[in-house]
Amino acid sequence: MATPRQRPRKYDLAKTTAAITAQLTNIRTVVATLDEGQFGLPTPLPAWTVRELVAHIALAGARVVNRNLEQPPPPAQQITAAQWPAAAAATAGHAAERAREAAAEWEPLALIDDVASRFAVLTAGTADTAAPAPDRLLAVRAGAMRLDDFLATRCVELAVHTDDLAAALGTEIPCDRHVLATACRVLADALAAQAPGGSVEVRIPPFAVVQCVEGPKHTRGTPPNVVETDARTWLRLATGRTDWATALDAAAVAASGERADLSGHLPLLR
Repeated sequence: MATPRQRPRKYDLAKTTAAITAQLTNIRTVVATLDEGQFGLPTPLPAWTVRELVAHIALAGARVVNRNLEQPPPPAQQITAAQWPAAAAATAGHAAERAREAAAEWEPLALIDDVASRFAVLTAGTADTAAPAPDRLLAVRAGAMRLDDFLATRCVELAVHTDDLAAALGTEIPCDRHVLATACRVLADALAAQAPGGSVEVRIPPFAVVQCVEGPKHTRGTPPNVVETDARTWLRLATGRTDWATALDAAAVAASGERADLSGHLPLLR
């Protein structure tokens, strides 16, 4: 299990790139079986159909990486993966608009194939260009980000929306383990950044542990307040797919200690 940390987390560029590719393949496998009726089904995202959700997965999961790698590095102020959820809230409306446009313009499989093939080329480099370095800056809407950090945020998009798609279709869709682990870590670190402190320990085994929330400090050992949950419940809590009270009632979260109530700090990303 990961240990609490104060320094920005580092993400392995090669592993994250491979994981994103693997998850796009998982999504493609499911999409290839869908008929027009299923593409028109509603999803957990208000007013989004499955067709629009699939388009968003392709756009947010990798196409935005492709687009930004094709541009020169920006001079803008840099943000980290942990800061991204707070900064991304302002772009939600734009993302929905882009997804609807892409869903109208592209057939779902063609869009996924186009995005995945371009992603493979841009992240691997060519005979004439080297593969991009982890610290290559990208100009994203939330600010400039390192490539390795930005790919970590794409894991959040892929993990969360894979879960949304599975809910819409009433089926299980595999989520690459590295994608799921990275998504949990990004959102756990975002909680620690948005609610700094050391009075509560949040555990998402086996992927992440962070300490957060202001309060009495402890000098060693486990804080007096502990929250523990599984990876998928954590993603749903952090993105508003479920709420704190519902998760507690379902015994999907274990919380002990008078400060072990995160309802005032969630969701982190909508």
